[in-house]
Amino acid sequence: MAPWTGNDQKLPQARLVLLSYMAVAMMIVLLVGFWKLQVIQTGHYSDLAEKNQIRSIPIIAPRGPMLDRDGRVIVDSYPSFSILLLRDDPKLLQKSLPQVADGLQISQDDLKQQLDAAKFEPKFEPIVIKPEASQADIAYVESHRADIPVLELMMVQRRRYPKNGWFASAAGYVGEVSPQQLEHSDGHYRPGDIVGKAGLERQYNDLLEGTDGMRRVIVNSVGKMVRTLDDVEAVPGKPIQLTIDSDLQQIAETDLTDKRGAIVAMDARNGEILAYVSHPTFDPNDFAVRIPTKEWADLNSDAATPLLNRVIQAQLAPGSVFKIVTATAMLESKAIPENSTVFCPGYGTFYGRVFKCWVYGKSSHGVVDFHKAIVQSCDIFFYTMGMRLGIDKLAYYGSGLGLGKKTGIDLPSEETGLMPSEEWVQRVYHRKWYPGETISVAIGQGAVTATPIQLARMIAGVASGGNLVQPHLYKNLHGKIDRFPISEDTVEKVTDGMYGVVNEGGGTAYHVRLQNVEFSGKSGTAQVIGYDLRSRLGKEKEFKDNAWFVGYAPKRNPEIVVAVLVQGGGHGGEASAPIARDIVKAYYNKKNGVTVEETAQNQPVKTQAEDHETAAREADSNTTGQLSPPEMKPPAEAKQPAGAGQAKPEPAKSQSGSQPGPAQQPKNQPPRAAQRPDTASVGSIPQ
Repeated sequence: MAPWTGNDQKLPQARLVLLSYMAVAMMIVLLVGFWKLQVIQTGHYSDLAEKNQIRSIPIIAPRGPMLDRDGRVIVDSYPSFSILLLRDDPKLLQKSLPQVADGLQISQDDLKQQLDAAKFEPKFEPIVIKPEASQADIAYVESHRADIPVLELMMVQRRRYPKNGWFASAAGYVGEVSPQQLEHSDGHYRPGDIVGKAGLERQYNDLLEGTDGMRRVIVNSVGKMVRTLDDVEAVPGKPIQLTIDSDLQQIAETDLTDKRGAIVAMDARNGEILAYVSHPTFDPNDFAVRIPTKEWADLNSDAATPLLNRVIQAQLAPGSVFKIVTATAMLESKAIPENSTVFCPGYGTFYGRVFKCWVYGKSSHGVVDFHKAIVQSCDIFFYTMGMRLGIDKLAYYGSGLGLGKKTGIDLPSEETGLMPSEEWVQRVYHRKWYPGETISVAIGQGAVTATPIQLARMIAGVASGGNLVQPHLYKNLHGKIDRFPISEDTVEKVTDGMYGVVNEGGGTAYHVRLQNVEFSGKSGTAQVIGYDLRSRLGKEKEFKDNAWFVGYAPKRNPEIVVAVLVQGGGHGGEASAPIARDIVKAYYNKKNGVTVEETAQNQPVKTQAEDHETAAREADSNTTGQLSPPEMKPPAEAKQPAGAGQAKPEPAKSQSGSQPGPAQQPKNQPPRAAQRPDTASVGSIPQ
């Protein structure tokens, strides 16, 4: 019995030793854990505990204001409140959602969508559920802090723009930072930050945006603020002074009311933009808060294209304004004697087809020299000069005067327009340039397109002897000046012609002359589609000619130049010239200390020579012919084209007087200008 007794005594001792070791190990683990919690991770858990009672509220920095050249405020910011939804406590959040939705008039579906969009963001970061809180919303949040502690108010700065889209296309608008901008900001932006999206707001966003601050406050168990721990003040954005003259801007806005088009007035000496209007436009105040999806979709689908910045993006046929390029090329190239004359009976035969002058059916220009051709805008003269010069010379002088290139204006998304050439048509359409196509280009139709800002810069450049200034809206920007030398003799003859347009009897804008001001300029009327096609479609009103006028003063080395486009306005001398006159008159009134009064609504005034410059500019696009002086003979029984066109050295089968549509585009012809709203030209061969 003794051995068994001994073994029985050893077994409990072994178990006790094992249990002792286990107890020691557990104590060591607990001690290590306590040491880790109390020593190593003390800062981490201290932060977590602090976040249960300390709340960080961002202080949004106001964007800098925009001032006009006289220091008057155009765009500024105003204080407002946004409502934040705190997501620290998921259970409390879900319980409070019905009350939040009901009290703030937000659907629960919208709330859930916003929560889903932020589900990958840290839970301690609140989300904005109502960017613009009303007085009722603010009262609701304040009165329900005890029972709905998940709501918080944040003061923000909202952008305030002039009403009714005044200066909207240039000012642009702001909006929430996009995912792409967030990705490329290197942490500079947070979700929900407001940035410039278009116009000057985008161009000078780095100057206008400030640096946000932060306020840390202690809150009690129901989320009510007890005291403020510290403040990091926001740094406001910098103000920017613009070159805009608000008085001239108001006149331009008033004159273009209820019209589609654009106006740009520029100091021809340094490129400062004095007035900038594009109609129709949008209200940027709609973007200051989160714009509804439907409203954004409506703006993008609107046939009137309010989002199109016509001053720098409307690429349209310049019409007879381009004749200044043809005139400059004629004198500078020395390819044609400057005393050349052309007889205009109201029509002319080029490449086997009859082209009408705009006076056809009413009168004729008779013998036309260089000066008379500009003053009365004789198509037959410029058809002849274009034919003799050829497209390469026109392209050289057109490009040299800034057409087909960006002007460098300090706005995003400027378009280039198009100055066609043999190289261009070969590169783009892989064919040769037909001599007959030059006919249309010489009078500003065909493939050539330009924006209002380009035409203003071009005319100012010619009148100043070849100084092409860089347009700009920011007062502190000192733009560069490109030089395209033009001889003194050429400048004198061309500017004498443009002075005669306004100040000589028979000039296409004679009715807008000003006393004691050397107001000069060039009108233009550009067809949108061929007149025969327009007539067949019954779309005379929908495709009415675009009206151009580029005016400046004084006659040489101008101070101010104004380009006016009225889409569907008809005749440039009637629809656009009075607008340019109003702005130039106001400029000189203000310069001379006279109070600038808003211009009354202008009624079209008949000119002594109505500016129907494209009333007869159609020709068959498939007519053979060699480059030769025009044959002057009556049209006999041949069908008269309805407007200026171009001839192709191939037999014609298509009916003349029609503009090729998408399904009618003749083979090997450049199509009409790009399918962009309000930027279509007549194509390279108007029919």
